[in-house]
Amino acid sequence: MNVQFKKGVLNLCVLVLLEKQDRYGYELVQKISDRISISEGAVYPLLRRLTKEGYFTTYLQESSEGPPRKYYTLTEAGRTYLAEQLIEWKSFTDGVNQLIEEGISND
Repeated sequence: MNVQFKKGVLNLCVLVLLEKQDRYGYELVQKISDRISISEGAVYPLLRRLTKEGYFTTYLQESSEGPPRKYYTLTEAGRTYLAEQLIEWKSFTDGVNQLIEEGISND
């Protein structure tokens, strides 16, 4: 898949995954990688930026498999941002799908 496509949706993927439950960085990478081929290095800068912008808070939790893990939690501002992003995504994909359909039906 095109790298620019991935960059555009990575934000949304992370927000959606954190809506239901808190997750740590590597867990997010794994969940997204199950569906979309991404590099681990693409997610951590995004997590730092969204935390700095107030969409997430973080906390450390002990792990039986090594050092404590940093978990990310969606804030109320993050939930609002997610709702806005989902509306934009739906509008965008609807428009693209309509253009694709028009293009296919004109052949």
